[in-house]
Amino acid sequence: MPENPSSPGAEERLAPTSLPAGYRLLEEPPTNAEYVQLRRDSGLSLRTPAQAAGALSASWAWVSVRTADGALAAMGRVVGDGTWYFHLADIATAPAHQRRGLGRVVMEQLIARIDQAAPPHPYITLLADPPGQSLYRSLGFVDSAPSLGMRLPR
Repeated sequence: MPENPSSPGAEERLAPTSLPAGYRLLEEPPTNAEYVQLRRDSGLSLRTPAQAAGALSASWAWVSVRTADGALAAMGRVVGDGTWYFHLADIATAPAHQRRGLGRVVMEQLIARIDQAAPPHPYITLLADPPGQSLYRSLGFVDSAPSLGMRLPR
């Protein structure tokens, strides 16, 4: 997808990474069962089918990577208002498909969709667990200091 030339740093972005042979990129969510399973398999926190239903229906954008036989290999989504706030979430790759660049492709596709749709200077955030931090930094993400990510435990 073409990048928004008014987006800061767009001219500095690397060309999108291509998928390895045997994979397809789709701009659609996984099924409810696939979402719950991939979160579990990739080590993300467990979610119920009811929580998955909300994530599947209320996200601004989705990207799925599937194998040639249609199995879900990776996914990611954007939660946001479509104007200035975009939060990347559920970036996950099935263990059997890790270390092949699928997470990078998912991230690049979601960022490209934001760049294409958003006015200048969108606010793009994510929470970076240790396994994904080097990928996110390589894509230009920086610590939000002096801000600190916080959550309300429930």
